Amino acid sequence: MPSSTPPEEDRDHTPAAPAPQGPPVLPVTFRPQRTRIVALCVGVVMFVVITVVSLLLDSAAPWEQASFVVLAAIFLGVLAVLSRPKVVAEAGGLTVVNLTNVRRLAWAEVLRVNLRQGDPWVFLDLSDGTSLPVMGIQPGIARQSAIRDALALRALVDAYGTGTESAGPSGGTGGDAR
Repeated sequence: MPSSTPPEEDRDHTPAAPAPQGPPVLPVTFRPQRTRIVALCVGVVMFVVITVVSLLLDSAAPWEQASFVVLAAIFLGVLAVLSRPKVVAEAGGLTVVNLTNVRRLAWAEVLRVNLRQGDPWVFLDLSDGTSLPVMGIQPGIARQSAIRDALALRALVDAYGTGTESAGPSGGTGGDAR
């Protein structure tokens, strides 16, 4: 049985985000928590402030006040859509939720998980030859968390996927996740 602690030389190569010991327990959801919290909080605060200001405008007609509230609701809606991306891993496969679309993938469809330096989010190489952006794991605000999530998703793809593409020197990861 392999040791739970990696050898010293392995720890030196991944100081920022150590590789997970194994895949996480299913089901698991990956989403950019900080981005989601910031977007929703800003949206709610902005909605409340614009609504209160519009109601305090005595010289504004009721339809003008209502238009301010509707505009604030639209801003909140846009920020809610921006906070929507996530990836749900279950025994049957992955569900990738991006801004406006949802795609369900069987584990066998996912060949590789890529998060290269400078990428705005994770990309999945699929068995049909396409690449699918996964906005639910994005290193923008929380880089270490995104790397940890990308490594966990890789471990899940390695454990449950049956992709036929060769692994290569980086263990089938298709890029640098550090």
